[in-house]
Amino acid sequence: MTVEVFDDRPCLLGEGPLWHPVREQLFWFDILDCRLMTRDADGPGDWQFDCAVSAAAWVDRDRLLIASETDLFVFDIGSGTQTRLVGLEADNPLTRSNDGRADPLGGFWIGTMGHGAEPGAGALYRFFKGELRQLRDNVTIPNATCFSPDGRYAYFADTAEQIVWRYGLGRDGWPMGAAEVFLDMRHDDLNPDGAVVGADGTFYCAQWGASRIARYAPDAGLIEELALPVPQPTCPAFGAGGLFVTTARQGLPGAALDAAPLSGQTLFIPMETVGQAEHQVML
Repeated sequence: MTVEVFDDRPCLLGEGPLWHPVREQLFWFDILDCRLMTRDADGPGDWQFDCAVSAAAWVDRDRLLIASETDLFVFDIGSGTQTRLVGLEADNPLTRSNDGRADPLGGFWIGTMGHGAEPGAGALYRFFKGELRQLRDNVTIPNATCFSPDGRYAYFADTAEQIVWRYGLGRDGWPMGAAEVFLDMRHDDLNPDGAVVGADGTFYCAQWGASRIARYAPDAGLIEELALPVPQPTCPAFGAGGLFVTTARQGLPGAALDAAPLSGQTLFIPMETVGQAEHQVML
């Protein structure tokens, strides 16, 4: 396995990689720098915002749905125009958005958390056909939002709890009943961060602090470990014949940065495994 640098601009907290299947272009965020980033054949690009932005889904070729610390809005890639859809804990200055992803039916799942990761300050939501509905409260660090290829399951983690849960989904994509524990990482002291599910149903999870992406079978058995040259991978995304991985520099002391100078950069792992195409969000 080889690990390449896809983009060498260091992010303080790189997150939310999205491979746009129509544009064949990667978008991602530096949450703490309030910035959307991209790279295409013409080189690197970015957009600066006045608050934290963290996750996106594609609406069509030229528009993204973006989650900020106060709302969900439609972003025109060409013009930079923002059109607000719905508030997201806009009356709570203590929280911001974090991990999110579109589901197979065109809904958008998004988690919130405290700016200082205050225990239980956040929640998990789904936006679908104009409605934003809370699915779970008392969340500290929402992550690992992704979906099985058959649309039967949604995955979700609270990094602070060191647990990944799995929700069964109904025909309309809403959860049916309580979530079940999919992975309990407490006994290994591992921290589940962002995740994505391949076309074969295997679960790829970035593990903050462990310098790796871990791949699990649908029955939660560990298949393989993808070692990375950075201690804080944050989220994987399939695209362009491999796996993109955002990373972070946040909280690393100088000695750790010296030992892992690629921290914060966006990485790429070429692989033959096929990923699911990112689902189109329906407004």
